Amino acid sequence: MINTGESALDMLSHVLHILPFALLFALPVAAVGGLVLYKLRHRSLATTMTVLVLIPVIALLVGVIGISGFMFTEALMTELLVCLLVALVTVPAAIVLGRVIARRSVWEREARERERAAEASRRELVAWISHDLRSPLAGIQAMAEALADGVVSERAEVADYAQRISGETTRLSGMVGDLFELSRITAGALELTMSAVPLRDVVSDAVAAQSPVAERKRVRVLENAEAWPVVSGSDPELARIVRNLVSNAIRHTPPDGTVAVQLGIDGDQAILAVDDSCGGIPDDEIGRVFEVAFRGTQARTPDRSGTTSGGGLGLAIAKGLVEAHRGHIGVHNHGPGCRFEVRLPLAKVAATI
Repeated sequence: MINTGESALDMLSHVLHILPFALLFALPVAAVGGLVLYKLRHRSLATTMTVLVLIPVIALLVGVIGISGFMFTEALMTELLVCLLVALVTVPAAIVLGRVIARRSVWEREARERERAAEASRRELVAWISHDLRSPLAGIQAMAEALADGVVSERAEVADYAQRISGETTRLSGMVGDLFELSRITAGALELTMSAVPLRDVVSDAVAAQSPVAERKRVRVLENAEAWPVVSGSDPELARIVRNLVSNAIRHTPPDGTVAVQLGIDGDQAILAVDDSCGGIPDDEIGRVFEVAFRGTQARTPDRSGTTSGGGLGLAIAKGLVEAHRGHIGVHNHGPGCRFEVRLPLAKVAATI
């Protein structure tokens, strides 16, 4: 027992004796490592993790060599070999771990950015819809009160008020329908019944449906086709895409202007192009036209025809429906206005009819 106690005391005394020397050699290495880490603070996380692992390994090596008095004995060589093996294992592990953490950090940052963008989009949508709902509701309320109070009694005036109330009600119904459609798209709840759909029929029906609006505004709507493609899609949603694009083009085209709807085929894709005479879209806004509730500035030709403007949802809905069909929609300035171009996959059963 006495010998064991003396051995323990001797070992403790030996450790306390060499500890200052170990710190003397290891601390400068740690200080230099800290400086290197500071210099590398803007580099990749994998690089930082590698240096962070190397610092204690190098400090240990320097400390062991310093305590040994630079006497490279067999025991010292064994210790150095062990440190080297540890470094060979820990450094690659640090690199892999750093890359994994970096990828996760990037993913989390992108997820936060998407969440902030979605929240900003929701707030903007609520602001736009609140503004657009307030105007027709206030008009309906005022006209209804006038009718109820007997302020309007002439048959012609009563009929006019009833027609205006009906128009505002239709507008509100359309906005509610747009909101419902957009909510289905953003929630991923859109269910498409895919079939082979001739775009000729879809375009003709959409143009015919928008003809009364175009005539009231004195806008010519022209159809031109290099081919009549048959696409793989859902008929109601395809009709909604074309109707939204044509309606948007008519709304932003001045009186006596022209809207052109063109069809063609490029490889295994059908091309639908809608040209308007809006005067063009500013470069700093053209990338945002498909955002929810975005309407842009007055750089585009203002609508003075008296027709009601949209709720800023039509193009966002069109984009969502096109992407649900595994297609692509884009816009660029073209001639006197801009061109909205939709690309959709052709049906496999037939290319054209």
